[in-house]
Amino acid sequence: MQNRLKKFEAKLSESQVDGVVVSGQNNVYYLTGFWGTEGTVFISKSRRLFLTDSRYSLIAKGVVTGFDIIETRSPLEEIAKVIKADGLKSIGFDQQVSYAYYQELKAIFADYQLEGMANFIEGLRMIKDASEIATIRRACQISDQAFMDVLDFIKPNQTTEMEVNHFLDHRMRQLGAEGASFEFIIASGQRSAMPHGVASDKVIQSGETLTLDFGCYYQHYVSDMTRTIHIGHVTDEEREIYEICLRANQALIHQAKEGVSYRDYDRIARDVINDAGYGAHFTHGIGHGIGLDIHEYPYFGHSDETIKAGMVLTDEPGIYLDGKYGVRIEDDLLITETGCEVLTLAPKELIVL
Repeated sequence: MQNRLKKFEAKLSESQVDGVVVSGQNNVYYLTGFWGTEGTVFISKSRRLFLTDSRYSLIAKGVVTGFDIIETRSPLEEIAKVIKADGLKSIGFDQQVSYAYYQELKAIFADYQLEGMANFIEGLRMIKDASEIATIRRACQISDQAFMDVLDFIKPNQTTEMEVNHFLDHRMRQLGAEGASFEFIIASGQRSAMPHGVASDKVIQSGETLTLDFGCYYQHYVSDMTRTIHIGHVTDEEREIYEICLRANQALIHQAKEGVSYRDYDRIARDVINDAGYGAHFTHGIGHGIGLDIHEYPYFGHSDETIKAGMVLTDEPGIYLDGKYGVRIEDDLLITETGCEVLTLAPKELIVL
């Protein structure tokens, strides 16, 4: 935690603000180790303040180190009071706050220049430290095991998408997860052509394609994986589409490493699908960062920025044939200086139940 604070303070010293109010739950956790619905951090060149109310003060005293801990129900007013004589001129804040919270900031810090700090902490969070990587690795292991177990649970012409959804959620909790990291995408048959087709009461039928996109929270960090399986039998076309997606997924795994541009990270897998003639049916980006949020920086497009060692990124090529079916294969990749480590190790060969 102290290394994260040092990096934060180094970045603060290079910025145009004198201090930063941090209110987002994930950002507060990242800097302090505190997890609760009421926690506010203020950091300047001379102060580190952690503010919470009486429900959490004992918890905070047990986990938060290196901060002055203040118990209050009015954290912004308390910060303004404490820093009144510090000679600060500008104060930054998490940009993703409610309008009401922003109005409160403006009223309480009326004598300061307020600056929204877009991606200030999120930029630090892109590079995971050893403890974060270990936690994400365990979250992925839980997802891997749940996938293996759900294969025995699915009964063609009997099991519904929603039942699969509930099984995966319950099984991952049994394995130590805190809960689902997002609303699962469980889509069979023609519904699998919807990249974000959430579970319904539809029965999974023999002869259909089934997409399973799911993940869990483990100690506040996420996993995110997708596997596509076939029920009963597979046609030659379905096998071809699956193999194209798998080649695209593997192509990125083979080339991903520190220094690859955001543009090329997206292009590598997309080229495989384009060359196979299905480029128009790959309708979303190749992936995104994961960590404390299921979708976090970086995102991929036409930028020449480069990926860095320590990032954990998804690799999720897909082909979606409207009115027929869809295929997506997704892994979580830890980027290293020389390549990448695949964290989601559930089998990817074509599975027919």
